[in-house]
Amino acid sequence: MTTGIIIAGGSGKRMGQDIPKQFIQVFGKPIIIYTLEGFQHHPLVDQVLVVCIDGWHDVLRGYADQYGITKLKWIVSGGETGQESIRNGVYALEDKLSEDDIVIVHDGIRPLVEENVLTDVIETCKKYGNAVTSMPYNEQIFLIDDDISTVKYIPRETLRRVSTPQAYKFGLLDQAYHEAFEKEIGIYGSSYTNTMMVELGHRLYFAAGSDKNIKLTTPDDLELFKGYLKASSLK
Repeated sequence: MTTGIIIAGGSGKRMGQDIPKQFIQVFGKPIIIYTLEGFQHHPLVDQVLVVCIDGWHDVLRGYADQYGITKLKWIVSGGETGQESIRNGVYALEDKLSEDDIVIVHDGIRPLVEENVLTDVIETCKKYGNAVTSMPYNEQIFLIDDDISTVKYIPRETLRRVSTPQAYKFGLLDQAYHEAFEKEIGIYGSSYTNTMMVELGHRLYFAAGSDKNIKLTTPDDLELFKGYLKASSLK
């Protein structure tokens, strides 16, 4: 059994809109539906849980019905932080999944997740117990020395960009979130499932990524998303 946890619990203030960014309409369709369609159409994904901002559960269910998202089984409320939201989704599955079932954690505002990316993260997780979508880092990274200068860089060959989707065997994921919140490890600031896992001592395994898999945070990201959609419609 493979289950997607889609994180759509944020308000998205940086987008400058009056509604949560995951519900912004792009060419007549909410962003969250574009994301859900990637999971709906993937043959290896069985079901989906969405962690949704309070007050928008019924709206999400209505959109899912309208667009035929039949794999959406559960909607739960988000938390005060991103890690609390993911935790809420994981805990909601405790009486529904077995330890060896696969859970894919994905940002609801990454609507261009491709089939091959989902496939590779699932297959890698089956082999190693976890998988994180990753890409090479193509820019040079320098360490700040005194705010205005630097004397040290990190070779880019030693770096990978990691984002979502990420996949984990459910038993590992559930145990890790209980441990993290009990010990207050890897749950604050910009922490996410992947960084939490490393802080808890787990080795992560790389899966394929895509430059198209952008996160919609600002109005510029939204324009880029529209550009990808227009280009795709011309093919």
